[in-house]
Amino acid sequence: MTTTLSFPDFDCFKVAPLSFSSPCACPLRLSSSKPLPLPPAHRLHFIFLHGQKGPLRINNRSGLARRHIVAVAHAEPDRIDGKEPQQEVEGGQQLSFQEDPITEHQHKKNQLKKRVVFGIGIGITGGIVVLAGGWVFTVAVAACIFVGAREYFELVRSRGITAGMTPPPRYVSRICSVICAFMPILSFYFGQLDVAITFSAFILAITLLLQRGNPRFAQLSSAIFGLFYCGYLPCFWVKLRCGLAVPAVNTEIGAGWPFLLGGRAHWTVGLVATLISMSSIIAADTFAFLGGKAFGKTPLTNVSPKKTWEGTIMGLGGCIATSVILSKILSWPSSMISAIAFGFLNFLGSVFGDLTESMIKRDAGVKDSGSLIPGHGGLLDRVDSYIFSGALAYSYIKAFMPLYGV
Repeated sequence: MTTTLSFPDFDCFKVAPLSFSSPCACPLRLSSSKPLPLPPAHRLHFIFLHGQKGPLRINNRSGLARRHIVAVAHAEPDRIDGKEPQQEVEGGQQLSFQEDPITEHQHKKNQLKKRVVFGIGIGITGGIVVLAGGWVFTVAVAACIFVGAREYFELVRSRGITAGMTPPPRYVSRICSVICAFMPILSFYFGQLDVAITFSAFILAITLLLQRGNPRFAQLSSAIFGLFYCGYLPCFWVKLRCGLAVPAVNTEIGAGWPFLLGGRAHWTVGLVATLISMSSIIAADTFAFLGGKAFGKTPLTNVSPKKTWEGTIMGLGGCIATSVILSKILSWPSSMISAIAFGFLNFLGSVFGDLTESMIKRDAGVKDSGSLIPGHGGLLDRVDSYIFSGALAYSYIKAFMPLYGV
């Protein structure tokens, strides 16, 4: 049976038929003002046909139809086998609340535009901070650590993780975030973190043990890991940029560097190594993304299903190539083998840093660690590739490069 509904009677979320056919001989009549509920054993199916002047279009925001529609409704018993009956209405179309493909494409295009614009802005700002060095670089790292630590503890407190463990109290999370933020400052001032990290872990343990209620080991483990992951590891970037103060004597750019900006002495091994390391990581992420989009077929790991072996191999090639090219431009390190090994270590740090954060987000049941950076998500989403890389780069230069690669 068919009934014509006008615009005032239509509600896209609570559509009630004016009449429907039932299994009994007599059809039931429903009024538009007081629709009767269907018996439990019946299921109502609606198929919406074309409007009077063309196909029915519903505004996604208002959910209101602008023209008359024709509704065909019938009731039938529920299927025991769970299979839905096939519905065929010639010349009609079913109402769908799926997002318009054009709107979805436009949304993805806008997201990509934001990602590129903010990515370029972050890259330029980061380059200026790295060139400045000293307290400017240290304070910038401390600010990033504080924001990243706050995002980490919010992930720990998320519903997905708290379902299997007890997170640390909020005041403990805040104390840990502040301690993490002070670590790069202490590293820059004292040159080492052995005493600071030990004292910080001791303070956290005491704070958790003296809290009200029943302290849990999960609280201690997540807090100590946050101290290590968000505080201790990023401090190696300060040690790499500011601690390796040996002049890069072979770097030609330093010869023409303005005296007011530090002159030739400003170009140290730490500065050159930091520029090469960060540029290699950016290249690894970019080539891995493009390679995965173009050739990705084989999943890399269940932790991050979108990552593929093809994209990873492309990222490795881009990272090593960038390291070798910049080593030729900046004349550091002097050995080709050292440049390849340096790029390889940066790639390993980048991949496993990314996978570590993906594992945390997977357990938390979220896509992004936050929404601080439009098009990128949270700060941890942007810097996860750098967390392990600084420690690997610094350790490699200190332990395996004679004369720091000069």
